[in-house]
Amino acid sequence: MKAALISLGSQSSIMTAEAMSKYFEQVDMVQLKNIEVKLGKEAGIFYEGKRFERYDCVYVKGSFRYANLLCSIASMLEGKIPYMPLPSSTFTTVHNKLLTHLILQQHNIPMPRTYISSTVGSAKELLKEVKYPIVMKFPEGTQGKGVMFADSLSSASSLLDALGVLNQPFIIQEYVDTGGTDIRALVVGDKVVAAMKRKAQKEEKRANIHAGGSGEAVLLNREVSKIALDTAKALKADICGVDILEGPLGPVVIEANVSPGLQGLNKVSTIDVPDEIAKFFYRKTEEIVNAGKKVAVDEVMKGISLENGEDSLSQEVISELKFRGDKIILPEWITKIAKFDDRKEYSIKVKKGRLEVEEFKK
Repeated sequence: MKAALISLGSQSSIMTAEAMSKYFEQVDMVQLKNIEVKLGKEAGIFYEGKRFERYDCVYVKGSFRYANLLCSIASMLEGKIPYMPLPSSTFTTVHNKLLTHLILQQHNIPMPRTYISSTVGSAKELLKEVKYPIVMKFPEGTQGKGVMFADSLSSASSLLDALGVLNQPFIIQEYVDTGGTDIRALVVGDKVVAAMKRKAQKEEKRANIHAGGSGEAVLLNREVSKIALDTAKALKADICGVDILEGPLGPVVIEANVSPGLQGLNKVSTIDVPDEIAKFFYRKTEEIVNAGKKVAVDEVMKGISLENGEDSLSQEVISELKFRGDKIILPEWITKIAKFDDRKEYSIKVKKGRLEVEEFKK
């Protein structure tokens, strides 16, 4: 089976691709910046000017700055390849914090109290009612970027004035005091494969590793683990980093990331995180590919009555060959249709790429 990893070429992407190469027959790293998506009569995905190859598994990942391109690529591939860990809709929702929180709200996943306002003026009225400190966020951004803190009405108003000049939308959220720590849980499929507790640097409130935070492995309790799994499921992501705060009133989700960094997590974890990801991708792809082959075989078998001895019928099905050492193991359905019998003799004709087996008539 063939796989491709479309990304910006980060170290995490390289780690994942190397792990995938242990399972897939071929793994290609594809630079996101060199991809074009064409719509219309010549619709398709083109990489370095050539039409994108066909793969069994494609993992698309990248920065929020490329959200539209990521969504377009995934949308063009959906229904044309067996497996993608992230559907196109996920790129739209997860790369926008507002849409992420709306999805969390729909699925009753706990999160900090969050406020949305249409104008700076109405937001300033809202600031008179909230409890401080508060967090102010741009809807787009990762690694803690675009996150601001205000400990009073005056500082929050100053930030709002700056945001008004930038003409940027924003989200207001209550601040959950955890002593500068948060939890990053990595969900792959239907389990949390690794988690770490991150602690912010002194005088820094963001615990993100990219913001200078430090991490240590942590064993999640059942409640926190369930919240992480529910978040990934709600966002329809088979791989998702979920950031959680354990506040006085219980754990809450503050962010999700479908292009999570792996270096920090892999460093503190007792397992090989990229390998866990690669194994899941392979198992999922194999399951879907094999299910598709079974459907094709079932369709063939519907038109053939083995009991009625319809020897004149023939059928062609595209299938992989299974090898045991140098021997070819034919699928059971082939032997049934051909009615091979170990008591009979067969004439075998062989040339490169072709094999013909026919009952020998004396």
